[in-house]
Amino acid sequence: MSRLLVVYHTQSGNCARLAQAAVAGASLEAGVSVSLRRACDAGVADLAESDALLLVAAENSGSLSGGAKDFLDRVFYPAIDRDLVLPYALLISAGNDGRGAVRQAQRILAGIPFTEATEATILRGEVSAQHRDAARDLGQALAAGVAMGIF
Repeated sequence: MSRLLVVYHTQSGNCARLAQAAVAGASLEAGVSVSLRRACDAGVADLAESDALLLVAAENSGSLSGGAKDFLDRVFYPAIDRDLVLPYALLISAGNDGRGAVRQAQRILAGIPFTEATEATILRGEVSAQHRDAARDLGQALAAGVAMGIF
């Protein structure tokens, strides 16, 4: 069975709602076990037990949210030491543009080195039904790709 790890950081609750929608979508795929972890609770052991990562984070002041950045900082060298190479997807909740947060996360993840499974998804503004649908679709697509061995 393939394993998908969804890690999120939230202050307002928006990213938690998006992460839950992504998990709901990923759970529709047979043969995939989905784990949901807050960024503050997730670590390299979670990554080592996973076949892919979906990182759900906010853009804060044009950068990746602090909690998501902290998670990546904590796992960076331990993941390298364990020779972890995982496919990943990014889901960014942005009040403005979101591209700065994506670039920052991509630089860090590429250094581990993790491979980008799909183009980052940036959802701008307040979380809506359309945003939750997009998160669900991303979760399902990533889980399907992992289950099929595409990534």
